[in-house]
Amino acid sequence: MKELRITAGTAKGRRLKAVAVSERSPLRPTASKVRESVFNITGPGICGARFLDLYAGTGAVGFEALSRGAGLVVFVEINPVRVELIKKTGLELGFSTRMKVYRTYAFEYLKKAGEYDESFDFIFVDPSYQSEEVMKVLPYIAEGGVLKGGGMVVVEHSSRILLPEFVGSLRLKKRYIYGDTALTTFKPETRDERLLEGI
Repeated sequence: MKELRITAGTAKGRRLKAVAVSERSPLRPTASKVRESVFNITGPGICGARFLDLYAGTGAVGFEALSRGAGLVVFVEINPVRVELIKKTGLELGFSTRMKVYRTYAFEYLKKAGEYDESFDFIFVDPSYQSEEVMKVLPYIAEGGVLKGGGMVVVEHSSRILLPEFVGSLRLKKRYIYGDTALTTFKPETRDERLLEGI
C-alpha cells in the first residue's frame, strides 16, 4: 500500500491510501508534480468548477480538485475496492457532500452522462498508459454534451504517444512533458471557429 499526499488547498498534506488490488489491476497514481501541473493548467477556474475524474484509481486528482475549491467532483472507477476507498476517503476529508462516485467503465459513464444530467468544466482522463482507452473515450466527450462550452479536457498519457490535433469537436491546445508522462489539453471548438479557420 502506497501513501500519497494532497499538495494544496484546504486538505493540503492529508494522506491518501493507494491500494494495488492485483497484478492484473496495477496502480499508477498520478505523481504529485504532475498533479500540481494539472491545477496550474486549470488555474483559478477550478474554484466552484464541476470536475470529472475518469479512471479515478486512488481518487488523488479528484481529491486535489476538491481541496483546491472545486464545487463538485465526480469519480468514475470500475474497481470495487478502489470505489469503496474513494468513498471512505471523501468522508474522512469532509468532502462527501461535494462528490459523487460511480462504479462503472469510463465510456459507459460517458454514454449515460446525459441521463444523469451532468456536465463539467474540467474532465481529467488517465487510463493505463498501455491501453487504448483515451481514443475510446475522447469521441464520447467530444460529442456527448458532457463537457461545457469553454470547458477543458486534460489527458494524462505516455510521453511517447502523440494524440491527434482534432477529435470530433475537440481541438488539441497544448502538450506538457514530464519525463515518461505527458499532459495534453483539449478544448471544444465551435462550428463558427472552424469556419473562420477554413477561410
